[in-house]
Amino acid sequence: MTKPSPVRDTVRPRRWRCVCAYDGGSFSGWQSQTSRSGGARPVIPTVQDALEAGFSAVLGAGTKIHGSGRTDAGVHARGQVFHFDASWRHGPEKLAAAVRTHLPASIQICSIRPAPAGFHARLSAKGKIYTYDVWLGDADPFTRPYAWSVFRPIDVAAMRAAAALLRGRHDFEAFSASRGGEKEDTVRDLRRLDVVRRGRRVRITAEADGFLYKMVRSLVGALVLVGEGRLEPGRVREILLSKRRGPPVHTAPPLGLFLHRVIYR
Repeated sequence: MTKPSPVRDTVRPRRWRCVCAYDGGSFSGWQSQTSRSGGARPVIPTVQDALEAGFSAVLGAGTKIHGSGRTDAGVHARGQVFHFDASWRHGPEKLAAAVRTHLPASIQICSIRPAPAGFHARLSAKGKIYTYDVWLGDADPFTRPYAWSVFRPIDVAAMRAAAALLRGRHDFEAFSASRGGEKEDTVRDLRRLDVVRRGRRVRITAEADGFLYKMVRSLVGALVLVGEGRLEPGRVREILLSKRRGPPVHTAPPLGLFLHRVIYR
């Protein structure tokens, strides 16, 4: 009589939700890229590349992650969210601990937990919060990589007045840049745009249902010009209504920008 084959102890794949933080200064952005010549990975890796390599090393197979959105080269994150599907028989804490040993020091796994099958890091998001730090004067070596040093005197009250004119649901085409390809809807609900000074640090916090390419850095660039007295507060409203990006709008450098939180409801 033939013995029955043993039943394999298998674990079905499930969806996992992960929050991570990273120092973007050593990466060419979040999203995995290919070079224009032959499709090889870029010499400078992306955050997604490093995370996928770490998870693949632990899970034993190529693991594809899906982020809540892109961040550009040099932009940091305190609360980037991504999801992936994988089989794992132990708890999420053990998965996080195992993956940490395969990641560079510039990336931190903040949390991993099981997620419903319908959860999608990007499509399920209801909004995002970014912060941008401006430093008045020459920042010290420990602050300089994470803030824009501005050497002109800054009028924070004028910056707040300009920020108030930008809040709300508007077409922000004038404060965005083109990625190339198909044109996207440029209407966004800017729920919050705050300017707070503590000592020599001026922190700008922006919350919206979504952000356009380089939108936060463009808003910061305009607010700093207002603070320096080179742009009247009311002029930002005129630029907004023009729906055209012109010389008064410039993009602040990436080093002061942080993806602070992704909102899910």
